[in-house]
Amino acid sequence: MPKSEALAKGEIRLRFHGAAQAVTGSCFALQTSEASILVDCGLFQGSKTEKELNYRPFPFAPASVDAVLLTHAHIDHSGLLPKLAKDGFVGPIFATAATIDLCSVMLPDSGHIQEMEVEQLNRRNARRGLPMVQAIYDAEQALATLTQFRPMPFGTWAPVAKGIRARYWNAGHLLGSASIELEIERQGDRPLRLLFSGDIGPNHKLLQSDPAAPHGLDYVVCEATYGDVDRPDASFERRLQVLRSEVQAAVKASGVLLIPSFAVERTQELLVDLVHLMKSGDIPSAPIFVDSPLATRASAVFEKHSGDIERGEELRDALRSPQVRFTESVEQSKAIARIRGFHIVMAASGMCEAGRIRHHLKDWLWREQATVLLVGFQAQGTLGRILLDGAPRVRLMGEEVQVRARIRSVDLYSGHADGPELAAWLAGRQPVSGSIFLTHGEREAIDGLRSRLIDAGTGARIVVPTLDSAFDLSAEAAHQVDHEEPARIAADSAGRRDWHNDLSKLILDIDEAVARAADERARKQIIRRLRKALAPD
Repeated sequence: MPKSEALAKGEIRLRFHGAAQAVTGSCFALQTSEASILVDCGLFQGSKTEKELNYRPFPFAPASVDAVLLTHAHIDHSGLLPKLAKDGFVGPIFATAATIDLCSVMLPDSGHIQEMEVEQLNRRNARRGLPMVQAIYDAEQALATLTQFRPMPFGTWAPVAKGIRARYWNAGHLLGSASIELEIERQGDRPLRLLFSGDIGPNHKLLQSDPAAPHGLDYVVCEATYGDVDRPDASFERRLQVLRSEVQAAVKASGVLLIPSFAVERTQELLVDLVHLMKSGDIPSAPIFVDSPLATRASAVFEKHSGDIERGEELRDALRSPQVRFTESVEQSKAIARIRGFHIVMAASGMCEAGRIRHHLKDWLWREQATVLLVGFQAQGTLGRILLDGAPRVRLMGEEVQVRARIRSVDLYSGHADGPELAAWLAGRQPVSGSIFLTHGEREAIDGLRSRLIDAGTGARIVVPTLDSAFDLSAEAAHQVDHEEPARIAADSAGRRDWHNDLSKLILDIDEAVARAADERARKQIIRRLRKALAPD
């Protein structure tokens, strides 16, 4: 929605300003001649190339946006709302009541993280003689943005902008998560019907019911996070069996089980299962430290809404279990390092990119007694993904750390449907007269889901947008619009490791080569070759 752009009467344009061939930064702009709305406005995560987008101006004028429709509270969907308001957006933000409650703790926490990270960066920049940078937004701005939220019930049509009405459907992904159905008025014709999937929950989701959505649409914008994955049996029994085995193996090492966990819902699900296994005697009773102030506050929101979710009573019991210990202060967090004997630490972030988990990893990654259990999606370029891919050494908080801990992964706690479940969900939306846009997935995942849909006979109507691409929508087909301005990053940069990841690995490789050198002469020879390679032509 560039400032100069004005659509002719009857034109409808859809733009993809995030989660295009990548998993984070969800932001879709829908514009008519009378209104402009956003579906989601999320923070970019992953590589530094993508995260740098958070600091740039929006590719549209925030003041021109009439409303935002939020699918759910996860930061990759909601995390740039305070920046949007800071930059001029004054309209309503429609979301379910539970999503508003979660955003009331998640957005101020995100603002606090922005402040802390920029403060640390500016200290380093000052030492290096580099310019200072500003936080994307602060906790105060995040709190101010909460006044713009408006509750939206499930299953009820409501006007959201001139000529546009919306209806929310349970997406089964997270407390309060929604798929959003839109109807756009067209003079002399039937309304155009669109559905934005948001994130779709899998079968056997611990605290959520199965997703629901309408059928008979013109366009569907669908996530593809796990489009290339066929999960094994993800039943309640199977999940407990796998978790029990992982904990028992960690107990034998007599150290710590570190679980980098998303503070909202993943942590609460794991608490239910861990407490259940301890009560049944399947794993030893041990302290479970939830080392995340956000997880503590989010757990209170879950307890408030426990009557609206499945197995809510079990969740309440787990949150009050004597084995579960919530930490708040930095001093309490540091004290965990003095614990002896087997214990479990759950801390954010789930991709190991920020938060207290990085301090615990720095303390334990180099020790064989530690087990790191990854329980969620790990985006390309994140520390979690690098560990998952088997890196023997990593750079963490400015230091090289040898990886001797056991790195394990359990995919049965994912909040996302896998490939067969996504294909089945899309089959339930048929007939779709226009196109299916595949978003919120890395390219391998999107290709996997597209292959499934082609096999099911819907391949001719599949579109895979790139960042900032735009499409004019009619009742029959979507027509791509030529870029009026260049995309903010190259299409092949999204969802990939970037130069910073390559540089970190190069530094590690140089350190290893120098350490392996036989003597000082050999070390000097390595350095001479490097200098020669770096010399200008």
